[in-house]
Amino acid sequence: MNFPLLAFQNVSAANPWTYLVFGLIGFAFGFTLEMSGFGNSRKLAAQFYFTELTVLKVMFTAVITAMTLLFLAINLGILDYSQVWVNPTYLWSGILGGLIMGVGFIVGGFCPTTSLASASTGKIDGMMFMLGGFVGAFLFGETERFFTDWYNNAGYFGRVTLMDVFGLPTGVIVLMVVLMALFMFWGAEQLERIIGKKDMSREPKLRLYGAGAVVVLALAVMVIGTPSTEQKYEKATILRTVPQLQADGTVKDEQVKYTAEEALNQRIVQITPAELFKARYDQTLILNLLDVRPEADYNLFHLRGAKHIPAEQLKSHIPELLATSAPNAVYVVMSNDETLATQAWRVLIAEGVPNVYILEGGLNNWITVFGQTDPEIQPVASTQEETLRFKFPAALGDRYECSDPDPIENEHIEFTPKIQLQIKRDKSGGGCG
Repeated sequence: MNFPLLAFQNVSAANPWTYLVFGLIGFAFGFTLEMSGFGNSRKLAAQFYFTELTVLKVMFTAVITAMTLLFLAINLGILDYSQVWVNPTYLWSGILGGLIMGVGFIVGGFCPTTSLASASTGKIDGMMFMLGGFVGAFLFGETERFFTDWYNNAGYFGRVTLMDVFGLPTGVIVLMVVLMALFMFWGAEQLERIIGKKDMSREPKLRLYGAGAVVVLALAVMVIGTPSTEQKYEKATILRTVPQLQADGTVKDEQVKYTAEEALNQRIVQITPAELFKARYDQTLILNLLDVRPEADYNLFHLRGAKHIPAEQLKSHIPELLATSAPNAVYVVMSNDETLATQAWRVLIAEGVPNVYILEGGLNNWITVFGQTDPEIQPVASTQEETLRFKFPAALGDRYECSDPDPIENEHIEFTPKIQLQIKRDKSGGGCG
């Protein structure tokens, strides 16, 4: 079972005490597993015979508690949801992997994490299961190349949450999951009473108060509601490294924090066509060109490699952008001028997509710079916003010469660089599996 983990922003390098915090969290997790009886393979295997369902109750208690506190913090503006890593969905490989792990769980009596907890207390069966896990990981690494295409592509849906699947508000989903878990707890206790012959009168009454507290938290999440894109944009910030004159007369690079709107108004995030041209050949960057214009304009002319995402559909693509974003990924939003691109930039920044820039002057400016020698493209006078101020003989898309300018002819083009990477998070995973 996987849980979303918060990504820590390289804080350990700046503050070594964070290693102690991580160690204490790991110790607490292992201690909780052992105190819950998860180091005992008989207790773990008993859940499959419906005689002892502690595993289900403990794991789902952790899930709903973490979920309600997480979304409560998000709704209160304490936590940025974009900083929470949600494992991408690989449906078919996930189903197959779940079946393999499930069979191993039944046969061996452990999942990977509980085998570590068992081995740490000196249990031989836990040690053997852990050894088997290492052997399995080795065999997977040696054979993955034979099925890598299926493994990485079959049933890939990117970053998918229950909110995306059902189209319901976050608060409603949180409450539904909590109520589902409480129903499962009740059903599990009935199975333990009927099949396991367990005396349920000895169960602590405190669990009922805990259930009520989680329901109250879930209701609070639903009532408070998730911050809107506009509210998140107001709190969004942009970090820039800027040369600063020191008292001793030297110049030193320092990080300056701007609000998103300040960065926009001070033209910090608008990059020239020349810089975008050079970035296309920068091997240290993963450049993503997002064309947010209507389809007709995109078909008429677009830059080679640009992905078409109409402005009105942009929000639905944000989970995918967050899921597939690499630390050195840069996103450049473009429209005919800057109007649509600026609106799209605000949405992307509000939703936490890192390293987003705007093509200065839009594609009209790009064609002005790189399309002067193309006789097929003729300028057209127009004062309307978001219109192409050029006439094209046909809708050839990226087959015009200036959609992919010659790198040798433009090798010495000059510009003032503005692109700076902001590494907001690192992808990580975890959990029982």
